[in-house]
Amino acid sequence: MQVQDYALLLGFFILVLAPAPWLGRYLYRAMEGQKTLLTPLFAPVERLCYRVAGVNEQSEQDWKTYLLALLAFTLVSLLLLFAILLLQGALPLNPQHLAGLEWTLAFNTAVSFVTNTNWQAYSGEATLSYFSQMVGLTVQNFVSPAVGLAVLVVLCRGIARKSTHSLGNFWVDLTRATLYGLLPLCLVLALFLVWQGVPQTFMDYVQAKTLLGADQSIPLGPAASQIAIKQLGTNGGGFFGVNSAHPFENPTAWSNLFELASIILIPVALLFTFGHYVKDLRQSRALLASMLIVFVIGLGVTLYAEYQPNPALATLPIEQIGSLEGKESRFGTAASALWAVTTTAASNGSVNAMHDSFSALGGMLPLFNMMLGEVVFGGVGAGLYGMLLFVLIAVFLAGLMIGRTPEYLGKKLEAREVRLLVATLLVMPVGVLVLGALAASLPGPLASVSNPGAHGFSQILYNYTSGAANNGSAFGGFTSNTPYHNLMIGLAMLIGRFGYILPILAIAGSLAAKKTAPIGRNSFPTHGPLFVTLLTLTILLVGGLTFLPALALGPIAEHLGQLAH
Repeated sequence: MQVQDYALLLGFFILVLAPAPWLGRYLYRAMEGQKTLLTPLFAPVERLCYRVAGVNEQSEQDWKTYLLALLAFTLVSLLLLFAILLLQGALPLNPQHLAGLEWTLAFNTAVSFVTNTNWQAYSGEATLSYFSQMVGLTVQNFVSPAVGLAVLVVLCRGIARKSTHSLGNFWVDLTRATLYGLLPLCLVLALFLVWQGVPQTFMDYVQAKTLLGADQSIPLGPAASQIAIKQLGTNGGGFFGVNSAHPFENPTAWSNLFELASIILIPVALLFTFGHYVKDLRQSRALLASMLIVFVIGLGVTLYAEYQPNPALATLPIEQIGSLEGKESRFGTAASALWAVTTTAASNGSVNAMHDSFSALGGMLPLFNMMLGEVVFGGVGAGLYGMLLFVLIAVFLAGLMIGRTPEYLGKKLEAREVRLLVATLLVMPVGVLVLGALAASLPGPLASVSNPGAHGFSQILYNYTSGAANNGSAFGGFTSNTPYHNLMIGLAMLIGRFGYILPILAIAGSLAAKKTAPIGRNSFPTHGPLFVTLLTLTILLVGGLTFLPALALGPIAEHLGQLAH
């Protein structure tokens, strides 16, 4: 590694960690309707939204009513986006006269953006019109992370409140998450990206001549606004086909750094939001410590793997620059490895390098990040509520070991909560192992694989993991735009989204109805080094025990095969 690589790593951690406590407190106050710096600006807009929608902001819902509102909103969003994509050819803002999408691709894309996955089985500039990008995808880029944030807030209230069935109002939480949280941050980042050279225009594509005299079409469009929310909302869908490796999406080293930091900016801040809800910021620091441990371990292994020569190329001097196969030369090995680990630790599908070209171990770590459920640091809202599920599991295990009824922050975990926790542990295995096994067994779907042996199996494993984890990044080299994979990966995305949301809201309702027991000397502390260690081991062991056999057939077998040669 070179000096600029270390500077990138340092700048990344500073940009993420320094504003997190302030932003976390701001989001807490905004979501609870307290006065913030932006209240004078957005409060009139907020009240207008409620008036138009007929929402009483003072009326709160129990978890079942909240869930019904969330499901209704999601269903309407899915149907509207599906219709926009099918009818694209007849809609405005389509200067390239692009036709509507084939129905299974439209279904896959609609599910992808509604579930905050942003999986793309198409190339953006060659498939979607400006109208589809703006009215269809960008809208979902705002509201899908807002839904995740709303679910997290409900869980926080369930842990913090006592003897109540009221958990807030879905429509109010959705509005505040969008207005006060996502919108102002995206306006700032979008302006920064325009300054760096990202296009924001409705002009037709530019026709040009190359130096060899060939005709070339240079795609343009309202890219900066979508790229800002795709990163801050942990969405990740690329405006252009090659995503954040495209010079129009990511033109400079500064844009690369700030886009990288924005991927996990809000998820890290939400750790402190949780601390304000439970009135104990020690809990925030404990969760942050556990996440950082797993993140740094994954980053270290990926960097090490990408700076090791392939045995077939062992004589080449790559110790300083690393392997550049599949990587954008403007960014290099370190920036590509950092992006791969960050985007898969978060629920963000953007890429600035081809993960299919990483070494076997370098490609395994991003894959493993997703298999953990993307809880380090995860998506907006989704990452932290996934981590809190691991916290409750760790507390349950601690209770078994010391022979006491498990409790977290004064709330006892009983049979109902434990059954719901076990249900969440089945989400990733069903979405990845069951659906992935079908894709690897049937001859039709198997034809999408471009490589034989272990690497080909890794392609299948990565893509179904990406769908079930609501990540959306692609391994590459896999033909996913087929009717079978469009439908099955779409199913994996739905399982990965609602397989967590349903039990989480039920857990929140159950915990909110309980009384809070006083935390005494005999209570198991959940903020010290012992608990951080227990939580980290729980995360790694659950992921490892569940997916180690599959990893052994894919990237581990590929790595051992390379060493044997």
